[in-house]
Parts: sequence; structure tokens; C-alpha cells
Amino acid sequence: MKEISFVFLLLSLLAEIIGTIGGFGSSVFFVPIANFYFDFHSVLGLTALYHLSSNLSKILLFKKGLDKSLLINMGIPSVLFVVIGGLTSRYINSQYLEIILGAFLIVLSLLFLADKGIRVSPNHFNSRLGGMLSGLSAGLLGTGGAIRGLTMAAFNLEKNMFIATSAFIDFLIDFSRTFVYFNNGYIHSHDLIYLPFLFVIGLIGTGIGKRLLHYIPQDKFKSLSLSLILFIGIVTLINVLIRQMP
Repeated sequence: MKEISFVFLLLSLLAEIIGTIGGFGSSVFFVPIANFYFDFHSVLGLTALYHLSSNLSKILLFKKGLDKSLLINMGIPSVLFVVIGGLTSRYINSQYLEIILGAFLIVLSLLFLADKGIRVSPNHFNSRLGGMLSGLSAGLLGTGGAIRGLTMAAFNLEKNMFIATSAFIDFLIDFSRTFVYFNNGYIHSHDLIYLPFLFVIGLIGTGIGKRLLHYIPQDKFKSLSLSLILFIGIVTLINVLIRQMP
């Protein structure tokens, strides 16, 4: 029986809490954290399964309505492109995917930290484009929530509606890529021991995040989240370089 890392589970809980409050989704934290404990393809498989339960809990806890127009315009392209991204990941060396992930996190965080006034025009074209890019990123790198969050922010949704709509789209993405990752051989029986723990962590982390939303200024917390994303991106690249050293 595989030994369970409780440090990993604790970090996963923190990722869920921070992801809920920061608005970027927990995968942007969970994927690089999990990458220190599992090979990258296993991380993709675990992320999809974990976020099925995580996003279900968000939908239940923030069930004050969905923006159906945004759900359709972003959701359908997201599902199509997460399948494309998941299939493509099979043909790219996992080491290169880790490098792309690290660079993606660094560029993304620096972009938002440098210009906090970044906005996307709220129209159908941008919502579909955001869905395509977030889906492709989720399928290929395991995380696309930051791109989706940037796109959805343009539509000025009420906070609970924002989280519920984002979680529903994310659920569709995770449901779709689970089948792709299973077919790719990314879901391993020896990693499934973590699933019951991650399921509970998803519920607890989302619940704590929802409570903290009432007390923590979201803009300030986003700055902290972006700083953490930048740090994780740098550490991810350093980790890849260290493994390549003789």
C-alpha cells in the first residue's frame, strides 16, 4: 500500500482555500504542488478527479444562480478544447510540459501584478476565446482557471454567481478530461488512495474559503495569490533544472 503524504494533503487544503478566495481556482496552486510528489501525467489525472468533487462543492455552496449565457459561450468551447489539450499532452514530453507550466505561471502572475487594471471586453467573442484558451490550458497543463477568471471578470457578475458559473464550467472541463486522461493512461490505481482525502479536502477547503471571503478584502488577497503563483512558477522551473543536473 502506498504511503500517504499528509504534507501534500495539507498543501492541497491550502490550495483549495486560496483558490476559492483568490478567484483563480485551486488548480493553479494544486498542479505545481502535486508535481513535487507525482510525475506530471499523474498530476493531470489526479487534478481532474480531485476537481470533480471540488467544483461540485462550490456549485452547492454558491448556488445563487448561474449566468446561463456565459455558461454556454464559455463552457462549450472549454469542453472542446480541453479534449484537444488532453490529447495533445500525450505527444509532448512531460518535462517540457513542466517547463511550460512554470513559465506560464510566472508570466501570468507578473502580468497581473504589473497591471492590476487588466480588463477584457465583455462580448461573446472574448467569452468564447477565453473558453478555448482556458480549456486548452487545462487539458495540456492541468490549469486554466486564471484565464477563465480574467475573462469572466469582464462581465461584472455578483460574487456568488461568478464562483458558481466558473465552478460549473470547470466541472464540465474536469468531467471531459477525466475520460481523455484515463485513455492516455494518466490515472493510476496506486494514486487513487488520495481521492477520498482530496474529496473531503475539496468540501472543507471550499467551505473555509467561502467563510473567509466575508472577512478578507479580495483585491489584497489576489495580490498575495499572484505572489504565491509567481513563487510556485519559479520553484517549478528550478525543480526541473535540478533534476537535469548530473
